[in-house]
Amino acid sequence: MSEPHPPPAPSAPTSHRVVVHPGGQHFDVQAGHSLIEAAVAAGVDLPRSCRNGTCRTCIARLRQGRVHYRIAWPGLSFDEHDEGWILPCVAEPDTDLVIEFVTPSTENVAPLDPAR
Repeated sequence: MSEPHPPPAPSAPTSHRVVVHPGGQHFDVQAGHSLIEAAVAAGVDLPRSCRNGTCRTCIARLRQGRVHYRIAWPGLSFDEHDEGWILPCVAEPDTDLVIEFVTPSTENVAPLDPAR
């Protein structure tokens, strides 16, 4: 009598859910599509322009999940990358995601001097 075979390993999901804050909109991203491509297909309006990682119009904070990029290094500084910023135009999800559209911190920028 042969030994029972273990159940087949679950296959990788063919899509991942993305939740956008503020607002809580959500959409699914099929394998091989960027976050922006999937948002447009789902009718979710996200900031966008170049679609190649250079203009930074779509910059967002990754609050939960993991992405990989279509290009070797998108238009993010090392610090921005380490702080969790992503460029959805060239990012593809590896997991379900929560992303947030906010302006990167300017707390270290000196205020404009109105006397000048």
